Amino acid sequence: MKLKSSIKEVLLLLCLFNVMSHDNLIRAQAEGAVRKVLDIEFAAINEQSGLAKSQTYDDVLWVHNDSGDVPRLFALDSEGKIIIPSFLEGRFHGEEVEAGKQAYPGLTIELAANIDWEDIAITKGAIYIADMGNNGNARRDLGIYVINEPNPSAVSRTRPYQFIPVSYPDQSHYPPERWTFDSEALFVHDDAIYVLTKHRGEGVFQLAPGANLYRLTDWKSDQINVLEKVDSHADLFFITAADLSQNGEWLAVTGYTEVWLFPVPGVEGKWLSGEARRLSLDPAVSGIVEALTWMDDSTLLLGSEGGSWFSVDISNIPIYDGEPKWEEGRAQIRRRLPIYR
Repeated sequence: MKLKSSIKEVLLLLCLFNVMSHDNLIRAQAEGAVRKVLDIEFAAINEQSGLAKSQTYDDVLWVHNDSGDVPRLFALDSEGKIIIPSFLEGRFHGEEVEAGKQAYPGLTIELAANIDWEDIAITKGAIYIADMGNNGNARRDLGIYVINEPNPSAVSRTRPYQFIPVSYPDQSHYPPERWTFDSEALFVHDDAIYVLTKHRGEGVFQLAPGANLYRLTDWKSDQINVLEKVDSHADLFFITAADLSQNGEWLAVTGYTEVWLFPVPGVEGKWLSGEARRLSLDPAVSGIVEALTWMDDSTLLLGSEGGSWFSVDISNIPIYDGEPKWEEGRAQIRRRLPIYR
């Protein structure tokens, strides 16, 4: 009996050692490839959910908060400092509190609502804001705002020139039996809008693998536009942001525990079907990653919910070996956020 007990103890220790070794390997990979850039110190940016580098104005990055905030954007420079229009500098302060001044409220988006803004994209001078968050999979008012990108040093208010209502072609119940109709990732290519879904089990806090890619090539503002399902990937896990490289050659996709790269597809719309690259992220290193943008054609900038920025050189993202990692990712999330199952 003592021998059997000793064998069980040794096996238990070996299993524990393997788990710890694997966690340490993931952490080492993340720490080597993921470099922390800065912490945003502007208090109003309290739940970073979208991040996009301007294509019009030098040294400008646009950020928005998650649901619960008013409809607004913040412009920051590459050092994470808030950009305030020059004519308002006498009334508002940035990171440092100044007597007699209020904190800058950001760029107000009039005639809009932030029900659950989850991602942002910029192309051809337009900003696309995805009000596509759908944790409960029951929303019937999903859509995308489009605004002309303003000069953040000269404008403090703007309004959308378009709101594009959308729905999923394969959802008929609210909520459905399978919770696959939440989206936190948006990109635009060749004048088509793409959204990626984030999957759950039967409930908000049940984690599930997989992602679907939907496209919208033509739309009207006075009707609900039905998305077209064009691709899917079974191994993507809990996706929270996407962005297309400035040269159009790579699609970057991120979640809490991974970053993916997909090359421009040979078949139109099949962005998830090419030879992928994948890098594991450790939430203990990079936090809860909710945002993503390209700084140049070889450098990604990740944004955590807590307001930190991390840099990733895409040369450090290896070719995906075909082995699903979502179960490991789920375990990581559960350790950091025990409410998830």
